[in-house]
Amino acid sequence: MSTNHKYDFAVILSVKNANPNGDPLNGNRPRTNYDDIGEISDVCLKRKIRNRLMTMENPENILVQSNDNAMDEHQSIKARIDACKDLDMKDPKKFKQGACKKWYDVRAFGQIFPFKGTKSGEGVSIPVRGPVSIHSAYSLEPVSISSIQITKSTNLEDTKAGKKGADTMGMKHRIDFGIYTFFGSINSQLASDETGTGFSDEDAEKLKKALCSMFENDASSARPDGSMEVISVVWWKHSCASGDISSAKVHGSLNGKIDPKTGKLPTAEELAISYDDGRASLIPQILPGF
Repeated sequence: MSTNHKYDFAVILSVKNANPNGDPLNGNRPRTNYDDIGEISDVCLKRKIRNRLMTMENPENILVQSNDNAMDEHQSIKARIDACKDLDMKDPKKFKQGACKKWYDVRAFGQIFPFKGTKSGEGVSIPVRGPVSIHSAYSLEPVSISSIQITKSTNLEDTKAGKKGADTMGMKHRIDFGIYTFFGSINSQLASDETGTGFSDEDAEKLKKALCSMFENDASSARPDGSMEVISVVWWKHSCASGDISSAKVHGSLNGKIDPKTGKLPTAEELAISYDDGRASLIPQILPGF
């Protein structure tokens, strides 16, 4: 059963001596804007959420799996879909319902299913618009980037003369320290069973749990274990499907209230948002990182 509530959320995270999201167009340096504000793309954040949902205690079925973290033998999205014999692209409505029921990330983030037909000029494209939207993450203050030169002095292949090959030079970049935050929402209209994906309140709880621990099992050379941490997740559950107050005002209620040095927040009661019609305030739930 789909949710009848709108949700908003914010995630406060820290980066220490790590590259949270390299820019391939800039030598894989950490992403920053012209004011040296650090950035993590929404695509990167969704990948970490998907990875975490696959490795939690009760893992979820995920359609868009990276090759490095694949949980099955399939090498592509098409192969993963073809393995589901109960999904028939000839009926887009039933295909959409079946895909949303089977894969968590499809009913959460949506997906475009564009595939070629068996004959020239044929094809099918089935769009699914998901209720969960994720913003890019930005640092609260300008970040400092450190770069070091590295060398590889081990032979990749045998040389003709049997001697040691030339050292390979490279660069490694990292953020010294930064507090980042990103926002997101769950649109109940896009989650409906009739016209949406069937995203439920139970699914929302799974997302909240994944956000609290989204950097677990995410270690790499660029992001060593412990270098990235979720400090807090702020979770607003509205009393109705359309929302008690706009997402812009909800997200804006955190402006200037996060300590840029530690990521510390005020209490939930201090972050309460009063309604214009005199009803009780919208009070968020504040959860610590895993």
